[in-house]
Amino acid sequence: MESKLKVGVIGATGYVGQRFITLLADHPWFELTALCASPRSAGKTYEEAVAGRWKIDLPMPEKVKNMIVYGTDNIEEYCSKIDFTFCAVDMKKDEIRELEEKIAKLETPVVSNNSANRWTEDVPMIIPEINADHAQLIEAQKARLGTKRGFIAVKPNCSIQSYVPALTPLLDFGVRKISVCTYQAISGAGKTFADWPEMEHNIIPFIGGEEEKSEKEPLKVWGSFAGDHIELAKDIVISAQCYRVPVQEGHTAAVSVEFEKKPSIDEMISRWKNFESEAVKLGLPSAPAKFLQYFDEDNRPQPKLDAMYEGGMGVSIARLREDNIFDYKFCCLSHNTLRGAAGGGVLTAELLTAKGYLTAK
Repeated sequence: MESKLKVGVIGATGYVGQRFITLLADHPWFELTALCASPRSAGKTYEEAVAGRWKIDLPMPEKVKNMIVYGTDNIEEYCSKIDFTFCAVDMKKDEIRELEEKIAKLETPVVSNNSANRWTEDVPMIIPEINADHAQLIEAQKARLGTKRGFIAVKPNCSIQSYVPALTPLLDFGVRKISVCTYQAISGAGKTFADWPEMEHNIIPFIGGEEEKSEKEPLKVWGSFAGDHIELAKDIVISAQCYRVPVQEGHTAAVSVEFEKKPSIDEMISRWKNFESEAVKLGLPSAPAKFLQYFDEDNRPQPKLDAMYEGGMGVSIARLREDNIFDYKFCCLSHNTLRGAAGGGVLTAELLTAKGYLTAK
C-alpha cells in the first residue's frame, strides 16, 4: 500500500482490545492512531487506563503507552482521527448496535468483534478463507444506512472457528448433522488465571449464549449471497455443548458429523491438506500460508503445543475415525483471541481493504 490507513480500537482496554493493539503496532497496511474505551478511561493515557490490567503475553507497545484514550461518549471526535475502527467493546447488545450504527453513519466503517450485529440481515459475518464473497452485502447495507463509505462488518463467534473451517472443505459431501462439544479457554471470557483462580483444576459446563451461537452462526457463514441478505445454509442441523476449561489460550472442539454422501477418510484428509483460500491468493498480510493442518498423532492437537500454529491464525485437526452413531468424528483446535477474535478481525479488515471497501477518508 502507498500509505497506511488510519485505524482505531474501541474497547482498547479489554483483553481482545489489547490483542488488537499488539497486532496493529507494526502492521504493514494499518496505522493505529486512536484508542477508545468507556468514559471512565477517557482523558487518561493508555498506560494509565490499563494500569495493572495488561493481560497479553507480549509487552505493551511503546507507541500506545502515551496515547490519550477517547470515551465512547465522544465518538464523533474519535471518528475524526481514523479511516475505520475495530470494535471490541463490553456493553449491552442494544447499546453496541446503536454505537456501531452511529459510527457507520459518521462514515467510519466498523469491523466488529462483538455479536450484536451478527444477525443484522445486511451485515456480513466473515471468515476470509471461507465466505469472502459475503462482503458484497456491504453495498446493500450502505444503501439502507444512507452512507457513502460507512458500514459494519463482523467476525463470527470464536468457538465456531475451530470446527467450521474443518467442515467447510467437506460441504459438497452433503453435511447433514453435526454434534460438537467445545472446550473453551478462559481468555474467551477476558480472563487470566491471576484474576480467575477458581478456574484452576476446574471446568464450568455452561457459557451463556455460546451454544446458541455455535448452532446458528455456521449456517450464516455457509449461506449464500442473496442481494440484501444471506440465505442460511439449509439441511444442516448442529447440536452444540460448550464448556469453559482451565486453558489460557486455545479452543478445542470434538466434532461428530453425518454426510449425505459419506467420503472416505483419505478423501477428508486430502481436502484438509490441500485447502486453498482466497486470503492467501490476495496476499493478505495476516493470512496463514496453510490454513488447515492435520496431525496423524493421536495426542494432538494440544493448546499448549498447537494454538500458535501459523502465528495463531491456523486451525489444527486430528483423530479422524469412524463413529458408531454419526459417520465420523475428529477434533480441532484454534487460537481463540487470535484466529477467533482480534486476528480474525484484522484479517477481515485486510480482505475489505483488498476489495476496496476500506479506503482513506
